[in-house]
Amino acid sequence: MKPDVMLEKLEDAATQLRVKVSYEVLGAAIGHGGLCRVKGEYRVIIDKRASTEERVTTLAASLSRLDLTSLPEALRDLIDQHAPSMKRAS
Repeated sequence: MKPDVMLEKLEDAATQLRVKVSYEVLGAAIGHGGLCRVKGEYRVIIDKRASTEERVTTLAASLSRLDLTSLPEALRDLIDQHAPSMKRAS
């Protein structure tokens, strides 16, 4: 699967999980972005200068920390394949 298609599927997964995804210019010290919580809502902020592959990895890693049981198996597998093992957030 091409990286741009993977990114689109991951963005769809974020929407299903009610996680807002935004692309902003981030400082080098922050890296490519990640998951945060703003006013009780999850949000993933990704450096808009990141490559598509870096965006896929950042978004997959961020989503992997959440409860994915509501997602179809294909999306859970995609997230698992592209995210390092991380502890799920509660």
